[in-house]
Amino acid sequence: MKTCLIVDDSRVVRKVAARIVRDLKFEVLEAGDGADAMRQCRQQMPDAILLDWNMPVMNGLDFLRALRREENGKHPLVVFCSIENDAEHINEALSSGADEFIMKPFDADILESKFAEVGLV
Repeated sequence: MKTCLIVDDSRVVRKVAARIVRDLKFEVLEAGDGADAMRQCRQQMPDAILLDWNMPVMNGLDFLRALRREENGKHPLVVFCSIENDAEHINEALSSGADEFIMKPFDADILESKFAEVGLV
């Protein structure tokens, strides 16, 4: 079974996303910030990461850049998920290594569509 790490400082967002991702047949892992996510990735690299931008301790962009430098860090498909929706933020996320970008709030159809676009489902 594929694994998806959901990285968001909002417990509610993590729970909603987890329900959607489980329905897509993924094992779900959760992290409340980028530093916790990095620790988890170093233990076991997931197949996919649903990543928030604005978080305490280590934000999503810093996490993504650090992830891509890790051994096997290019493996996970990363879908950035943020309220930041201007072209500058989206381009920065994609140029830093994100595979796709979705805006909050999202629903099951949007998430499934983006996962399909990057080849996860």
